[in-house]
Formats: sequence, structure tokens, C-alpha cells
Amino acid sequence: MSLEIIELFSLRNETAVVIGGKGKVGMPISLALAEAGAKVYIVSPSASDSMEEVKQLRGKGFNVHGRSLDQSNEDGINSLIEEIELEGSTPSVLVNSGVFRPMKKYLDDGAEAWMDSMEVNSKGLFLTCKMFANKMKNLGGGSIINISSVYGIVAPDKSIYAGTDMNTEPDYPYNKGGMIMFSKYMASYYAEFGVRINCIAPGGIFNDQDRSFVNKYVQKVPMKRMGKPDDLKGAAVFLASRASEYITGAVIPVDGGFTII
Repeated sequence: MSLEIIELFSLRNETAVVIGGKGKVGMPISLALAEAGAKVYIVSPSASDSMEEVKQLRGKGFNVHGRSLDQSNEDGINSLIEEIELEGSTPSVLVNSGVFRPMKKYLDDGAEAWMDSMEVNSKGLFLTCKMFANKMKNLGGGSIINISSVYGIVAPDKSIYAGTDMNTEPDYPYNKGGMIMFSKYMASYYAEFGVRINCIAPGGIFNDQDRSFVNKYVQKVPMKRMGKPDDLKGAAVFLASRASEYITGAVIPVDGGFTII
């Protein structure tokens, strides 16, 4: 029997973990999953049940929790999963939105900063995907959504940063491009167990950036604007829900058309 469309998108009885859930990308996704009915754990190194974001969402009636985690710490990941299970549920949705960006000198940074990035970003992606996917496999299925970037698909255009103190770190496209291929790899190996692994590739999200940067950026976007936090919500709920249960190994750009030209 087919489900009505509202049921296909419902996340009732699902438990979601959003790593990096406090950030400008992670928070709207956390909110979207909660609005769709999921129990949501907002996870980051500084997250807690007492943080203001959790209090506000609980005040609106959402089942939301805050938990501290270093995403590159295997014992910490295992402890988080065990804690969630002790609270009565097994995570069926994982969103990897956390990112560590230590290369503030860009190409003038050395190998130490590069390796600091790999230790958190690359190692963290491997550990979280593997450990949560194995739990979902035992559960009978689940959805992992890795947050990549348009810079995991196309190279940065350095001209849009000219005249500003902004730039893109060299490790960032390396990590975001590698995330896409690792997600495809994991999707291939876990598909038979009902565990789906997909990517969202956001474009630039407006965050009061330098006006010169914004003006030049939007000229590269067919829709002629930067992204808004709410632009991420629909893709996240779609990939987390049964509405996308025949989709795995995919990359959805949420970029106003940035990557099509």
C-alpha cells in the first residue's frame, strides 16, 4: 500500500543526530528534522542540553537535545551512540555538517595545519559514517547525509574574493570533494542493508559577508542571490525521509545554479 505524500516526508519515530548542528548550515537542518517529527540531537564540541538553541526549540514543543562531541574521537562517538540507545532509540538519521577550518593562512599555511584539518575532518567523516552506518545496518536501514559544498564539485573562483580578506582554504575543497566520493563508496557497500548515504552540496549562505564578495558571488549564480538557511531544510528532510528511499550515492547541489555554469 502506497503512503500519502505527507507520510513519506514524515520523520515521526526517527532519531536524528546532526554533527555540527549549531552552525549556520547545521542549525536550519536540525530545525527542519525536528519540524518533520524527529527526535534530534544537536551535536558539536560546545553543545549541551542547557544551550539557548535547545531551550528555544524545546519551548516550541520539539524533541531536541544537545550533546558535546569531538567528531574525530572514536570513543566519544561510541559513547554518544550508547547514550542515545540508553535513552530508548537508535539513530536512524545522521547529518555530518561539522567542519574544522584551521588553514587561516590559506596557501601560506604549512603541513601541520593541513594535517590538523585531516585529523578532524577526514578522520571524523570516516569514523562517524562507519559507526553510525553499522548501527543503522542492525536497525534495518537509515539515512546518512553528508554536507559537502559547491567547492566539492567545482573549483573556487579567486576573483570573487579580490579586494576582501576572504578566501577559500586549500583543505576545504579537498575535504568536500573527498566527502562526495567517500559517500558514494559507502553507499555502494551499505545499499543492500537499507542504509542510504547521500550528499548535499550547499552554495554560499548569506551571512553578512563583505558586500564586494556578495556582489561578485551572485553574478555567478543564475538565481542571482546567495542562499538562505531555509533553502537547506527541504533537501535535508527529503534525504532523511522515506520520500527518498530509492536514492543513494547522490549529490544534491543547493546552490541556485552555481555549479551548472
